[in-house]
Amino acid sequence: MAVRILLVDDHPIVRQGLRTLLEGRSGWEVVGEASDGIEALDKVNTLQPDVVVLDVTMPGMNGLEACRLIQRKQHKTSGLEVLFVTQHDSPQMMREALEAGARGYVLKSNAASDLIAAIRALAKGESPVMSRAAKHTPKII
Repeated sequence: MAVRILLVDDHPIVRQGLRTLLEGRSGWEVVGEASDGIEALDKVNTLQPDVVVLDVTMPGMNGLEACRLIQRKQHKTSGLEVLFVTQHDSPQMMREALEAGARGYVLKSNAASDLIAAIRALAKGESPVMSRAAKHTPKII
């Protein structure tokens, strides 16, 4: 069964880079992209991804609020997982992301290595890899 992934970031170049990184993986399918939290909510409903790769800082609705709403509406029935990929290298921001319902937190600077490992872990029902910000913060997963 393929892992269906939705990419959410307000920068088209970042979405393209993530798409390029993920599309070549066997059994993974990038089913869509969104540029903000509002568009992400709509695409979650229509595309029904397994994993939403979400940025924190976006216009309109930020990633933290989008994660809360996605989890409230989708997660309990669909098994949808949210994984943050962000430039915020802060233990406090990571805690906020996990408290919002995300299952993982990866820094954009480490995306080439950590994102693939994190999605693999989610697909297996395991806890995903955390980027450096997690080293000094207890995992809440």
